[in-house]
Amino acid sequence: MDSEPEAGIYARESAYLDRHVQVGVAGGRVLSVEFPTTPEADAAPDLPLLDRIETYLEGASTDLSDVDVAMTMPTDRRRVLETVRDVPYGDQRSVSELATVTPGVSDDEEGHQLVRTALAENPAPLVVPDHRVRDGPSAAPPPVEQRLRSLEGL
Repeated sequence: MDSEPEAGIYARESAYLDRHVQVGVAGGRVLSVEFPTTPEADAAPDLPLLDRIETYLEGASTDLSDVDVAMTMPTDRRRVLETVRDVPYGDQRSVSELATVTPGVSDDEEGHQLVRTALAENPAPLVVPDHRVRDGPSAAPPPVEQRLRSLEGL
């Protein structure tokens, strides 16, 4: 991120999503991205990442791959999410394509299940753009996933 924010919860309302974008941060790393209808009572609105997300939600092609996300999960799932981060704005991949290009993951049913599990457990949807996987689950609520896909023409 641009500068290391203070640890805490940050949220800002998005008219496009018809809900808030809420980000949990600690040690300069994003711990979570959620989309509540009502944010945490102590959530602060001032976070440079929320400015970038707002720009994205206004329709600008925005690259968030430089945002440091804490991915405290098994290595194979982390590799899948790191691969998802490389899918560019406006592009999409299939579960099978992700399995093929992710180091250590096989393009078979076991590998596909691993990809689906990693996507479903994504701690930071939108920043880790799981909505760009056309046949996989998203950790974002379905209405948010559909809006993000629509925004990018997917």
